[in-house]
Amino acid sequence: MRIEENGGESASVNHLIFAYYVTGHGFGHATRVVEVVRNLIAAGHDVHVVTGAPDFVYTSEIQSPRLFLRKLVLDCGAVQADALTVDRLASLQKYSETAVRPRDSILATEVEWLYSIKADLVVSDVVPVACRAAAEAGIRSVCVTNFSWDFIYAEYVMAAGYHHRSIVWQIAEDYSHCEFLIRLPGYCPMPAFRDVIDVPLVVRRLHKSRKEVRKELRIGEDVKLVILNFGGQPAGWKLKEDYLPSGWLCLVCGASDTQELPPNFLKLPKDAYTPDLIAASDCMLGKIGYGTVSEALAYKLPFVFVRRDYFNEEPFLRNMLEFYQSGVEMIRRDLLTGHWKPYLERAISLKPCYEGGINGGEVAAHILQETAIGKNYASDKLSGVRRLRDAIVLGYQLQRVPGRDVSIPEWYTNAENELGLGTGSPTSEMSESNAITEFCTDDFEILHGDLQGLSDTRSFLNSLVELNNVSDSEKNNEKRQMRERKAAAGLFNWEEDIFVTRAPGRLDVMGGIADYSGSLVLQMPIREACHVAVQRNHPSKHRLWKHALARQNAKGQGPMPVLQIVSYGSELSNRGPTFDMDLSDFMEGEQPISYEKANKYFAQDPSQKWAAYVAGTILVLMKELGVRFEDSISMLVSSAVPEGKGVSSSAAVEVASMSAIAAAHGLSISPRELALLCQKVENHIVGAPCGVMDQMTSACGEANKLLAMVCQPAEIIGLVTIPSHIRFWGIDSGIRHSVGGADYGSVRIGAFMGRKIIKATASTRLSQSMSTANGASPDEVDNDGLELLEAEASLDYLCNLSPHRYEALYANLLPQSMLGEVFLEKYVDHGDTVTVIDKKRTYSVTAAAKHPVYENFRVKVGF
Repeated sequence: MRIEENGGESASVNHLIFAYYVTGHGFGHATRVVEVVRNLIAAGHDVHVVTGAPDFVYTSEIQSPRLFLRKLVLDCGAVQADALTVDRLASLQKYSETAVRPRDSILATEVEWLYSIKADLVVSDVVPVACRAAAEAGIRSVCVTNFSWDFIYAEYVMAAGYHHRSIVWQIAEDYSHCEFLIRLPGYCPMPAFRDVIDVPLVVRRLHKSRKEVRKELRIGEDVKLVILNFGGQPAGWKLKEDYLPSGWLCLVCGASDTQELPPNFLKLPKDAYTPDLIAASDCMLGKIGYGTVSEALAYKLPFVFVRRDYFNEEPFLRNMLEFYQSGVEMIRRDLLTGHWKPYLERAISLKPCYEGGINGGEVAAHILQETAIGKNYASDKLSGVRRLRDAIVLGYQLQRVPGRDVSIPEWYTNAENELGLGTGSPTSEMSESNAITEFCTDDFEILHGDLQGLSDTRSFLNSLVELNNVSDSEKNNEKRQMRERKAAAGLFNWEEDIFVTRAPGRLDVMGGIADYSGSLVLQMPIREACHVAVQRNHPSKHRLWKHALARQNAKGQGPMPVLQIVSYGSELSNRGPTFDMDLSDFMEGEQPISYEKANKYFAQDPSQKWAAYVAGTILVLMKELGVRFEDSISMLVSSAVPEGKGVSSSAAVEVASMSAIAAAHGLSISPRELALLCQKVENHIVGAPCGVMDQMTSACGEANKLLAMVCQPAEIIGLVTIPSHIRFWGIDSGIRHSVGGADYGSVRIGAFMGRKIIKATASTRLSQSMSTANGASPDEVDNDGLELLEAEASLDYLCNLSPHRYEALYANLLPQSMLGEVFLEKYVDHGDTVTVIDKKRTYSVTAAAKHPVYENFRVKVGF
């Protein structure tokens, strides 16, 4: 029975009715819900589970008339193209179809249903609308989860542009009606919940011992057993016998009925009880999710994991897994090509050390029971609106100061502190007062160059010295060392030269987004910068990582040039900390591969797509300058330039990387040429349609000066000294920015559409004027007008059009917006080599074209 506020009938502790809503994303949620529900039913209560998961997930563990299953999906979670690929746009679109458009009818139906079952408490994992429906029905609600969909979808909106932005706020508002959160380990920031109770891991119990399971499978203790647990497998994937080391056997979850497996792979039934199988195995191979991570930790099973793309829950679970010495990351390329051996052998050498509780299901069930009979766990009675307001502030604080709020777990804070994730660079851990520490030169000699008084460069060189001094015993120490630091410690041959370069981020003072339209811009380099260390070695002397060595041995060609990169601060953007490739991958016969093929090469694994900014500099040098790389290359990238804040973190990485590569190979490249080459990296290999001002400022800017440049394509007018009494400040709006995002690209396309329409209009008017002039006397022809029309008919840069000409002739002719398909039918193309028009998308034309015309004029007046 429900609790009545006005002295009515209250619920009996002996018999409560729970409505438990489960998200439609994957089995992981259903499996943890099972454990909570099992404990509630064991206490004598009825539980109505609203779920989209198959019945067997619940009935195989709970055989009770008190369990009621209602098949319904009220949120879709993250839509996956395959086991490893999340489709961000499809996820938002599906959620809109599932939960946004039918929202009114959903609320009405759920309120009526909650009344009909006489629910005492609504529990959500982690369906947003369930909390709102409970509020409208006058029933208390509690969420049980380690992440929330507003946190997950916030990143997806970046890719969607202006579409679906309201979804995140609606989800957060729905969650704000929840009374409190029962928070599971491995949690993300969830600012929509003000009141929080932490519980141990929710883990399904074991039914059989390791010995019993192996006996049933007829597998001896001498056989190494790996369980392949992906919840489905990557599309088109075919398993092969030589993927496993000799003497190993693999249990395969989620194999299709038609899939044929090699003799050392064993297909498991779809309803197999995986906790028993996990506990009977020697290691697990799969993707990270709450279910797999919690069970790996609980049963002390090493977990070889492959990253999923664009799922924001993953880094928090991954850090917990690695903190307890239970995780080994496998590169997606090696998963799909079968280079499993070095990862599996590494996994079984681990000593998992999780000793925390695993009775979270029992604890959570008790809290839910106490809440249903009237206990108040909330700290205060704030309204949903007030809690949402506080959530926004808290979310901003979490974003600004990661790891320093009470809502971040201690193990994650420790991991961040070891790596220095506050700015993404170990070099920035030092405070201003400690920045000018004594420079260590005992084991390090500067052969060429100058520190130029830069404290961050001094700190970076000191960090290299520290890596050099890492002893073998420390390298092998498993105690919480971050993988990227361990990888960096073994990256270089410390007896050979290392080339170090620095490139700053930039602050856009004036001109900004108009650079690709040829504007005059005023830019300044900022204090934060990227450092890159590069070393080249003969392939026979290069120290390869185990998986890279295994891949090269498989080719049977002997030592070949390999590129190995370590990137500090990788967790900030959920990217892999290391990247490696055979440099021969950049060749097709005797010629370098095309930029299009390179773009596809780096896009194969989103967690390693970041390497395109670094490794892409090598391909550009090959294609544009004819450079051939016969030595192996090791690179360490450490950037303190904030990512996604509009201060050109990517340009800093590109300029520092190409400068270091050029220095290591004796190439002389002018700063302007280097900037233009780096722009090609971003435009053609990364696939981000940026202008050139970012790279030019990073390569050519000077401290305390504004770089004045006309972007046609990159002509420096001069450097303007900033008066000593003037300071520039960049304020973080809290909104992520990306030149590779949908918004930036659509605005650029709109601007080029506008230019094409203006050129076509000018050409038509010029033809009409010429026809008129042919029948007139020379004195009657306006030569100035004809010259202007001729220039506008062949307009190279939109910014070369003056505001008065734009207003007089073209402003009223440009459409406010235009469907891509309609534009292409009329004008064929928009004349931009780095963007592609989506036929089904509508682009803003007038605003996108008008801005650069007036922005260029504004900068000229100010300059």
